Amino acid sequence: MRRRDFITLLSGAAAWPLAAHAQQQPAMPVVGLLHGGSPDLFANLVRAFRQGLKETGYIEGQNLAIEYRWAGGDNDKLAALATDLVHRRVALIGALTTPAALAAKAATATIPIVFFVAGDPVELGLVASLNRPGGNLTGTTTLTLEVGPKRLELLHQMIPTATNIALLVNPTSPNLAEAQVRDLRTAASAFGLQIHVLEASTERDFDTVFASLVQLRAAGLVISSDSFLFSRGEQLAALAARYGVAAIFPFRENAEAGGLISYGGSLADSHRLDGAYAGRILKGEKPADLPIQQSTKLELVINIKTAKALGIDVPLHLQQIADEVIE
Repeated sequence: MRRRDFITLLSGAAAWPLAAHAQQQPAMPVVGLLHGGSPDLFANLVRAFRQGLKETGYIEGQNLAIEYRWAGGDNDKLAALATDLVHRRVALIGALTTPAALAAKAATATIPIVFFVAGDPVELGLVASLNRPGGNLTGTTTLTLEVGPKRLELLHQMIPTATNIALLVNPTSPNLAEAQVRDLRTAASAFGLQIHVLEASTERDFDTVFASLVQLRAAGLVISSDSFLFSRGEQLAALAARYGVAAIFPFRENAEAGGLISYGGSLADSHRLDGAYAGRILKGEKPADLPIQQSTKLELVINIKTAKALGIDVPLHLQQIADEVIE
């Protein structure tokens, strides 16, 4: 054998173990995160999702990659974003708003989907049952729609002399909007209140909404559970203050951003549970076998500073039962 051929043979033999080792290394799983909002406004909830992943052994950038897809408040974009994630063959989709979950379900019947929804996932058509979801979806829900009537009751206690109340919904989330309209109309009748339904799906609609509030002489406003409205909570709180309207929001983040009062489930807790489910699925468990989790943690937050600006004396009993009072 010639010397050159012998050296080539040795070089090739030395490379065999390296090549074999590279082939044995598992590819880093990629999770697609699909959301109807924008990254700056939902950063704390994404952190909660990643915390759940971390609890099951997955850390972004170390043994997991995440592809983010944000609709920026435009639910009409979700179908295309979900399809893009499917084409990229991600290992799992985290669909963290109700419209995102519906878009992900429509896009794939094979890729596992972990969702967060505000309504009943069975009624939404996402799963067959809460205990045995079946198919490729599972996830969490929170006590959001169920406490809609309680939200109206709390607002009524805050402004007991008001009889004219409005409900703000996003018409591009029809599943959520219709359920909340139905429930609050029933509750309003029981409380002897008149309820007016107003709609907003873009920021351009807000001026019309608040002009309608003035025309209707509505002293109170219930903000429905919706990712777009949640993401514009600070803007809605500022408009409510400007127009002298007492508004109740679904989540504590809205009261922290200047809203008068909030009552609803913990979004952070739900997203952490979703992250943990995602990790379990990546390790081999099937979505069909993982029961829907319901975060039962409810939070009542009152912003006293906003109440004073509106000239509202917060009843003592509400302050006593509140989980947090923001001075």
